Amino acid sequence: MTATLEPETRVGSGEDLGAFETIRRGIKHSPELVEGIRGTFALAVIASIGQVVVPVVVQQTLDNGLSGPDGPDLGYVVRAGLVAVVAIAVTGVASFLMTSRLFTAAERGLATLRTKAFRHVHDLPMLTQSTEHRGALVSRVTSDVDQVSQFIVFGGLLFIVSVGQMLIATVVMVVYSWQLAILVWLCFGPLFLSLRFFQRKLSAAYTLSRRQVAKMLSAVSEPVVGAAVVKAYAVEDRTQERIDREIDATSAAQTKAQAYTSIFFSLGGLSGGLANAGVIVGGVLLALAYRGTGGELSVGEILAFAFLVTLFVGPVQMGTQILTDAQNAIASWRRTIGILDTPADLVDPGAAGAVLPRGPLSIEFDDVTFAYPGGRPVLHDISFEIAPGSRVAVVGETGSGKSTIAKLLTRVMDVTSGRVSLDGVDVRDIGNASLRTSVVLVPQEGFLFDSTLAENVRYGRLDATDAEIEEAARVLGLGDWLAGLPDGVRTRVGQRGESLSAGERQLVALLRAQLADPDLLVLDEATSAVDPRLEMRINRALERLMSGRTSVTIAHRLSTAEAADEVIVVDAGHLAQRGPHRELVAQTGSTYARLHASWVAQQGS
Repeated sequence: MTATLEPETRVGSGEDLGAFETIRRGIKHSPELVEGIRGTFALAVIASIGQVVVPVVVQQTLDNGLSGPDGPDLGYVVRAGLVAVVAIAVTGVASFLMTSRLFTAAERGLATLRTKAFRHVHDLPMLTQSTEHRGALVSRVTSDVDQVSQFIVFGGLLFIVSVGQMLIATVVMVVYSWQLAILVWLCFGPLFLSLRFFQRKLSAAYTLSRRQVAKMLSAVSEPVVGAAVVKAYAVEDRTQERIDREIDATSAAQTKAQAYTSIFFSLGGLSGGLANAGVIVGGVLLALAYRGTGGELSVGEILAFAFLVTLFVGPVQMGTQILTDAQNAIASWRRTIGILDTPADLVDPGAAGAVLPRGPLSIEFDDVTFAYPGGRPVLHDISFEIAPGSRVAVVGETGSGKSTIAKLLTRVMDVTSGRVSLDGVDVRDIGNASLRTSVVLVPQEGFLFDSTLAENVRYGRLDATDAEIEEAARVLGLGDWLAGLPDGVRTRVGQRGESLSAGERQLVALLRAQLADPDLLVLDEATSAVDPRLEMRINRALERLMSGRTSVTIAHRLSTAEAADEVIVVDAGHLAQRGPHRELVAQTGSTYARLHASWVAQQGS
């Protein structure tokens, strides 16, 4: 089985999706959004009809209750008033139920979208994650989804009610006077004709705005994480200048978007003013034209028509704001969908994948070549075998490709060509669950989360008890260190483990690995930055951890290579040498002899 590395894959923007396609794709990812939509729409219709009942009741009260042929009819007025009260009550209940249903469906659907996006971020290739700013990735599953949520809950609600009000108000206006109804629609003609233009402009403006917000979040988050470096090198001013530039760019992008919004909203207000004026003038002209014919509008009908125009104008003006919010939400929706559209190139075979047997694993690299996307090969036709239970050190100069070997072995990345096998099985054919159980990578500095030491160690095995963690520490000879912590396993480690020293963070990583009980350990040596006493403790723990397991160590210090069963020397991406330390160092002029001599000289200085 040979894989070919795909071209460079960055997180997709989703900007090539049209508005309706974005909504369709968004609903596909979050089907909960349309659950019970018919019932919600029915409630919206009831709420809209309730809004129109009041103007009709007013008209009937004036024309039949107060100005009837037999004089005022108080009974009719009371009955009409009760109808209005009931209509208002029904409208309120329907609006409440509709809001509740819409809010519940929206939050459930967007929780699904956020969960899918967050999980997919973890499935993305490490190369893709490395090329995308962390703040930008976070913004896609937080603020972008929040924008969608706000629009669906509030904008979506207003849209349903507004459309319902407009349609029903139009029907009733036509019943009263089809001429004035046409006049109202003509007044809004320029607004409706400009919808497509403003939709395109707003879409582009808010897409730029959302992209700029992500850049601003990245610019702000990096100095927060790297605050120690910023202070140590006194670059606060330079850092602040960068943040200020991104804030200014974000402000400019959002101001431009708001400018289009203001123009569009003002056009809606202008259309509303024309409609109100048109109804007054048109109503007077119609009254004069039909005077004495019996076809003129009554006082109640004119007043009712004025109410209906308000019910029509209000939703139209609200619609301009809804359109703005919609473009903002769709821009955010596109960015979130862009994450889900980005392929995860490390495909998990799942249940169909092979399951590794327990026990020390054998390793085979068969003509392995690897190149980063768009770059030259980092490894060239690497081939070697490692016997089960062996302790192997991989050494080489910086950039030689030794760390790439560790990434391919643990399947953080896949080979460009060739094959990496464990116990004779291609790592691409092994189910992730089995691979992550059998193979554990102990990095130079294991990331610690802001929680207790026990919770961090449990990443090795989630169901481990405190007693099992303490036993793992005893096996590694770390019992006294654990007991000496302020609260033992319940000691809080702080953000990124800042309450612990670098060496203590490495001890936590070793405890994780011990709990995981792997069959293959891949170690990125990390003892160069610790004091000698703690280095000895780490080395003793490593010795116990590697016992009975296959281990591959990326050696930065050649004392590790001296203690290994075998050394693999990588030079400029090629396998240069292989063998025990004593044989390789004796080969005068060889790559390993040169590296060892340089390391010894550094130790002496």
